[in-house]
Amino acid sequence: ELVERLQGGNWRVVSVEETPRTLRPYAPFTTSTLQQEANRKLRFGARRTMQVAQRLYENGYITYMRTDSTALSDQAVNAARAQVRTLYGENYLPDAPRRYANKVANAQEAHEAIRPAGASFRTPDQTGLSGEDWALYDLIWKRTVASQMKDARKTGTTVDIDVADARFRATGLRTDFPGFLRAYVEGSDDPDATLEDRDKTLPPLATGDAPKCESLEPVGHETKPPARYTEASLVKTLEHNGIGRPSTYASIISTIQERGYVVAQGQALVPTFTGFAVSDFLVRHFTALVDLAFTKGMEERLDEIADGTRNWQEYLQEFYGGDTGLAAQVEEKTKLPATAGRTIALEGIDGTVRIGRYGAYIERELDGQMVRANLPEGATPADLDPERIEALIRQRAEGPSAIGNHPESGEAIYVLDGQYGPYVQLGMPEEGSKEKPRRASLPKGVTPDQVTLGMAVGLLALPRVLGTHPETKQTIKAGLGRFGPFVVHAKGGAEGKDDFRSLKAGDDPLTVTLERALQLFAEPKGMRGRQATPLRVIGDHPKGGPVQLFDGKYGPYVKHGELNASLLKGADPATYPLADAVTLLAEKGKPSKSARAAGKRPAPSRKAAGKRKPGTKGATKAPGKKSAVKRTAKGTTKRTTRRKPQS
Repeated sequence: ELVERLQGGNWRVVSVEETPRTLRPYAPFTTSTLQQEANRKLRFGARRTMQVAQRLYENGYITYMRTDSTALSDQAVNAARAQVRTLYGENYLPDAPRRYANKVANAQEAHEAIRPAGASFRTPDQTGLSGEDWALYDLIWKRTVASQMKDARKTGTTVDIDVADARFRATGLRTDFPGFLRAYVEGSDDPDATLEDRDKTLPPLATGDAPKCESLEPVGHETKPPARYTEASLVKTLEHNGIGRPSTYASIISTIQERGYVVAQGQALVPTFTGFAVSDFLVRHFTALVDLAFTKGMEERLDEIADGTRNWQEYLQEFYGGDTGLAAQVEEKTKLPATAGRTIALEGIDGTVRIGRYGAYIERELDGQMVRANLPEGATPADLDPERIEALIRQRAEGPSAIGNHPESGEAIYVLDGQYGPYVQLGMPEEGSKEKPRRASLPKGVTPDQVTLGMAVGLLALPRVLGTHPETKQTIKAGLGRFGPFVVHAKGGAEGKDDFRSLKAGDDPLTVTLERALQLFAEPKGMRGRQATPLRVIGDHPKGGPVQLFDGKYGPYVKHGELNASLLKGADPATYPLADAVTLLAEKGKPSKSARAAGKRPAPSRKAAGKRKPGTKGATKAPGKKSAVKRTAKGTTKRTTRRKPQS
């Protein structure tokens, strides 16, 4: 009704206001602002940013990258002003150098802001850098040069238009002088705010004008909840609250991801069930330790110790000892039940969520009985709602529903979710029988909802015979294993062993042909390794040469020279840092304990053996007893440690 009433009305401009706006350049980078901007503009994580910055610093491209200071030395100011004059002209150069004061408490003044190194700056294209090194240097160079440029000047326009009893407002923004924006525009954590700051030119309007309404459309508006933290916004919040220091921001964010407290979904950091459980436990039982004021105060005490104004031994005694120290608190909490640290209280959820050995599960009473249902792997608390919980509990209580019956045996076929992911199963285990029903894992990328009866029958029939090899006359089969789909040539490998080859993208174990399998077997195994394309180059190894990331048969791995090392479970290949890769390769390159022991073990002395008196036996049992004592003692110690919290 409102649209119809206003559509034919007389529109008239009742006011036009223009407001000048001045935008000042951003201060040069500190550690935290560099991490924030690299995350927004380059999609770098905090750790990756620091690794690239470390490399640039060590190779003499930038100044030290761990600093709270926004100040530039006279040398840097002169170099930046010289580049402004050369690249943009005198019109963009302010009369006097710009100086930036630190806004961060306890700023570490020993180092200036992060900027290009040297008395004269090299433009990014003059450095010879490439890839992520070039991208980060470009960001630092632009920010530093822009910090010594003139303000940007803009004009905002607000036009009010009346029609009937309604008033409409149009806003515009135009740039009168770009100033520092010629060199650098800061990123934003709020895309909507970024859109509002863009230039939007309105047509020339004056009070009394009667514009014509071309179209009128009702548009709803909904408020949004606060956005999830990104690495950039989390670093900003840490700095604002005085938590951490330039050298620890990246490790804080890496730690909460590596321990599984949060997972990255796009740019957002989403808390997991483990994260909720740990947070709830600490807030409930160690409230003071996780209070922002306590952590900020501790950072200040550590700064005082670093300055020499506080005795470190007295502070440690105050923190750890006494009736209210950490030791006393931990001793008191050892009496808590085991479930106290793995129970999660979620609002709006009917049931109790706990962290178990194989992941999160929910338990709830249904029809007088306690029912436990595993939560889907990879699910987060944000994914749960009452309807989904009800479905999981009902399915667990009533048992799975069959997707159909096998065409030959007539047995029901189920799609189930187990410890290692979803799978199909033929029939249900008989009570008292140790024999397990036939099972088959789902191919990678296939969800339980996508499984049809025909697909399930085919998966349960794997491995299927494709035919015989024309030369060896041995059987060739296609199957699906723990590490993906494959074809196998019976006794076709070296020394008469079975020869396995992984199927490639586009190959399906249910439809792959004998001809395709023969093509795969015709490729030498070594050639496949040499032709493998790395997912990305993580960086340069300290000993020289690139550290590359590959996706192999058994999962992602890193490679340096001839040395390979598989990534640890839960590690994210997309953000895996160079430092961790180097450590992983170093551990892989160490000789095994048995090899070291064999190298140190002296050879048996034949001379000594020859002197043994007739009729005497070698003392072979004593070392065995000694080893047995060690094993028993070690095992006892471990068991005692595990049981202690429950006593």
